[in-house]
Order: sequence, then structure tokens, then C-alpha cells
Amino acid sequence: MDSEMQFTKCLRCDAGVLLPLSDYGRDGAPIRFKAWVCSNPECGFNIRIDNGEISIGRTIAQSFK
Repeated sequence: MDSEMQFTKCLRCDAGVLLPLSDYGRDGAPIRFKAWVCSNPECGFNIRIDNGEISIGRTIAQSFK
């Protein structure tokens, strides 16, 4: 059985793959695949879900929380 995960190729840059990111909700419940980010730093494509709304292409920055 192949245990490696296959990632979707980024259609914006065609050079990176979309990496899934997870987070925790307000009550501490895990949220799997809250965001997807291109592995190519020059591309910066991202898509995420916030409170049931989909955001595409928001500026990526470091969080200091």
C-alpha cells in the first residue's frame, strides 16, 4: 500500500503543488484542510475557508498569535 500523499498541481503557476493546512477552531476543535497554499514561494496562491466563506489570494503573512 502506498502511504505517500499526492498533492494537486497549482494551476496558477504550474510549478508548485497545493499544500493543505489545518487549524483549530474557537473551541479548540481541529479544522482539517482550512487552507491550501502553493508550495512555490514566488506564486503565493492560496485559498482558505473563514466562517464558511471562501477567500482566494489573500496576502500571506506571518501570524504573531
